Amino acid sequence: MVLIVNAFGTPYEIGFQHGQQAKDQVLGSISYYGTLFESTCGLDWTGVREEATKYLDTLEKLCPEYLEEIRGIAEGAGVTLLDIVALNLDGCTALAIKSGHGPSFLSQNWDWVTRQGENLIVYTVNRQDTDIPRFTVVTEAGIIGKIGLNESGVGVCLNAIKARGVDHTKWPVHLALRKVLESPSRQTAIDELTSTGLAGSAHLLIADELGATGLESTAKTVELLSADDQGVVIHSNHLLLDHDGSEESLWLLDSPQRSDRMQQLVTEELSSKQGLTASDIFRLFQDEEGYPNGINRDAADDSSAETLFNIIMNLSERTATIAFGRTTNVVERVHVSF
Repeated sequence: MVLIVNAFGTPYEIGFQHGQQAKDQVLGSISYYGTLFESTCGLDWTGVREEATKYLDTLEKLCPEYLEEIRGIAEGAGVTLLDIVALNLDGCTALAIKSGHGPSFLSQNWDWVTRQGENLIVYTVNRQDTDIPRFTVVTEAGIIGKIGLNESGVGVCLNAIKARGVDHTKWPVHLALRKVLESPSRQTAIDELTSTGLAGSAHLLIADELGATGLESTAKTVELLSADDQGVVIHSNHLLLDHDGSEESLWLLDSPQRSDRMQQLVTEELSSKQGLTASDIFRLFQDEEGYPNGINRDAADDSSAETLFNIIMNLSERTATIAFGRTTNVVERVHVSF
């Protein structure tokens, strides 16, 4: 069973509940990312924590309340502040569709290393005595922002991208996701993130009941991707727009094929109907063309990553269904409504 954490109160209290209730999963996330950073960057966890100190001034300036929540997670889980800061710093396919008068959908398969699936949590946050909307996010324990929606009908998905550069004065990607989840509208979120920029490269697919916008970033630039004439935005794990001065390394060679395949599937579906239902969208994310490295990814051959969950958000109705496991082998479903 996936752990569900419902947290409320001040930022510190919210974080403490997260850390205390998800202690085992937080420790699991630290263990996993410690191994990952050492194998990919040559940094042991002490070095990772030293790198995390470079962001403290930015967090104090941009989002001191997030730093308090992170402090609460650390104390609740019995680890250091820098352990949790490090988790929140810097393989999937995402789709948003708003056709005519139909509902606004936002959906994604989230692909990552199989082992990290046991550290996923469903995290609902209710900041008391503020006008910040309640939100629910599917995240790795210890990370305060990822993929989800809020009670105002704003949702966000994430596609990791690998491009050179980092800017410690800008929004770390996971905290940028959190900022979206606390926003009353898509445009408010876009204005906030474009004014400061993101610390590294990523694509955030931001949507509300009126439609969707892709926010594609590097450490130097932010570019916006508008919906096509069918109200569709599709993205995977590579840059689609021009970013002056940015050097991208295509870290998932199948990324262009996955986005092209999703575009083909959506076009075929919309050729015979006015819009898509949640069931239609889930079926698209079951596609296995290019197996094991398709839209519905499997950990096979030389790959250790697979689809860990699918989420379909109906932003018009403020609901979501999260299907854990590969979309052809769902092990658990969690329903969210506001």
